Amino acid sequence: MKVFVTGATGFIGTAVVRELLGSGHQVLGLVRSEESAKKLIAAGAQAHRGDLNDFESLKSGVASSDAVIHLGFIHDFTRFEEMCRLDGKVIETIGEALLGTEKSFIITSGTALFSKDGITNEKDLSANNPHPRIATENAADALAAKGVRVAVVRLPPSVHGKGDVIGFVPTLIKIAKEKGKSAVINNGTNFWPAVHRLDAAKLYRLALEKPFVSGTRYHAVAEQGIPFKNIAAFIAERLQIPVASLTSDEAIAYFGWFAHFAKLNNLTSGEETKKALDWKPQYPTLLEDLQGTVYFSEF
Repeated sequence: MKVFVTGATGFIGTAVVRELLGSGHQVLGLVRSEESAKKLIAAGAQAHRGDLNDFESLKSGVASSDAVIHLGFIHDFTRFEEMCRLDGKVIETIGEALLGTEKSFIITSGTALFSKDGITNEKDLSANNPHPRIATENAADALAAKGVRVAVVRLPPSVHGKGDVIGFVPTLIKIAKEKGKSAVINNGTNFWPAVHRLDAAKLYRLALEKPFVSGTRYHAVAEQGIPFKNIAAFIAERLQIPVASLTSDEAIAYFGWFAHFAKLNNLTSGEETKKALDWKPQYPTLLEDLQGTVYFSEF
């Protein structure tokens, strides 16, 4: 099938494009620049000029394709709530173009919507969640209620692998280098789930190819929970700096806007997803990537 992909030239998007092309699909990728268009074409895909603020370009991309994978998101954390609202409007716009069709629409959300004791699973919904990113899932549910065939892939805080330069782990490394210590909050007993980007890319393809009930949530989770203190310890070892445990107040000064994510307790299961899609993660774990050259060749 021909798949319209937003975020096609991003860290995860490039892997999804390769996965789709390698399985015999065609790809029409949304691009903002000529440089991005050339990269996409060189990979074997087609380029569709536009951006997430150009709703007409989104609609025409949908009309030219058999399915949609939405990976695009503007990662401007100084305007995070605004960007989350925009994502909801993007999903609504694409969904309107899909009304009355049988085309599949795969949307991207995050497991970080849930920070709690216990394990989050695919059946957990939180329409009244105060987290701004819930706008994405609320928009998906609104489309499902209208008959659009939509599913949501929740990505964990760490989608890791070669090329990860602006994600959560690189952010932790950058802060640790600047501050001269690798910090945890309240001893770092909180948990982060993780997935390698190539495993995540395969999940997107499987979600597209296999039948699903509209409104389904999939968890792209290979590791359900890595203690945050272990991640901090690996960073400290590689940078040869100490580990420090901070109070919640001290964490604001150290982490800044990232403090929310550093204290996130997000044990998450992906077992139902693995069964439903026959998804079998096979690539390196987060700590294996931290031990290697994936992150520290650039820092």
